[in-house]
Amino acid sequence: MSFAAEHGQGPRDGPRQETRTVRGTLPPGAPDFVYVPVEVPAGVREISVSYAYDRPSVPAGTPGNALDIGIFDQHGTELGGRGFRGWSGGARTQFFLRADEATPGYLPGPPQEGTWHIALGPYTVAPRGVSYELTITLTYGEPGATPAPVYPPDRARGRGRAWYRGDCHLHSWHSDGRRTPDAIAALARAAGLDFLNTSEHNTHASHAHWAAAAGEDLLILLGEEVTTRNGHVLALGTDPGTFVDWRYRARENRFGRFARQIHRAGGLVVPAHPYATCVGCGWRFGFAEADAVEVWNGPFTPDDEVALAAWDARLVAAVRAAGRAPWLPAMGNSDAHRDPDVVGLPQTVVLADDLTKEAILDGIRAGRSYVAESRKVELAFTARADDGRTADIGGRLETDPDTPVTVRLEVSGAPRCAVRLVTDQGTLLTGDPLPVTGTGVVEWRTTPAYAAYVRAELRHETAAGPVPGVPAALTNPIFLGRRTDH
Repeated sequence: MSFAAEHGQGPRDGPRQETRTVRGTLPPGAPDFVYVPVEVPAGVREISVSYAYDRPSVPAGTPGNALDIGIFDQHGTELGGRGFRGWSGGARTQFFLRADEATPGYLPGPPQEGTWHIALGPYTVAPRGVSYELTITLTYGEPGATPAPVYPPDRARGRGRAWYRGDCHLHSWHSDGRRTPDAIAALARAAGLDFLNTSEHNTHASHAHWAAAAGEDLLILLGEEVTTRNGHVLALGTDPGTFVDWRYRARENRFGRFARQIHRAGGLVVPAHPYATCVGCGWRFGFAEADAVEVWNGPFTPDDEVALAAWDARLVAAVRAAGRAPWLPAMGNSDAHRDPDVVGLPQTVVLADDLTKEAILDGIRAGRSYVAESRKVELAFTARADDGRTADIGGRLETDPDTPVTVRLEVSGAPRCAVRLVTDQGTLLTGDPLPVTGTGVVEWRTTPAYAAYVRAELRHETAAGPVPGVPAALTNPIFLGRRTDH
């Protein structure tokens, strides 16, 4: 689209501007992403875009219109994102970018000459299609200077080898959240968190806006929620400035390329809310490239119960594979966007050598962690064989199949919660509710021949008889028995 045919002057004595309106309609079955070209001449100081689209009434059960938006610069729209300059999805109706500043979710930088593209993403389309209107304004003038990005440090003041609490799935106003980074950091501190991970939808533009929120008491990791049409995945703890593209579906067999990119950037691949029922949320890429999986997302729901059961089934499959298939650790995160979403509900509690990016990611990857509903819940979970060997969460108790083993769970901060011990044979122990003090100890005797692994759950009381209550905490497993790797 050229501005040569339609333009207007800006305010008297103000900067010269050119504006054009583009209208179109996308039918049902339109491509996932449609690119509207914009010719940007030399001398442009700022690009601003606003848009609107129709939202007709539709019958119950029929998707209505939802149209996402972003922009790519003169480097093009090729997969990989070399030309990526920002994405707001459906969270904003307008955005701008220039050298010194940009709308949250967009990258500042001079609008260089060439063909840019406004990216439209018809997320859902009503039967009659989605009609849209774009208004693009180019403002001329001196470009200004782009500030050098400043990123949070990759370490904070830790306690040596200890349990550290974190929330690795959070959204600020740099995507579809409503909180600033400073507000999120304040809520994280109030929740007793030691670390958090940024995870904006399909943009890394927030990375340079978190340094001021970090501190000696709070480690801030950088990442992205890669939000595809076939599921969402956390790029957790990637190098600053890492962008991960999301414009593909499972059938295109491209996810492996971007999972490898996340790993090269030092991050973890963590499928998020894999069984959520929102449009495009169900995970379709498999778990071969994953380092962990989110089984508890925000307030516990039936979707999370399904995720927990599916994760447990994969543990059983890993045991059956006799060491030839890796097991996948579980995580829990808040996915908090705005009030009243609670930062740190739930939180992943990680045993790490120190409060550094490397140590925290190592602990998550190894499964040395449990998930708790709040800072109040503390667990100690161990297995001790009668021959004196011991193992903790995420570890393996290397002992003979018939050696007696004592599994011990110490709990505080979980009043009236019942303990469940789950193994590859199912739930083999359900204890009475803890006292109102919330503290207690449960011990259980078994052997590796009887239970190949054991993990613990704390469940709130329920009025529905045998139906398990909402969790207060759950652990990754302790494996029992010697490895049988081939």
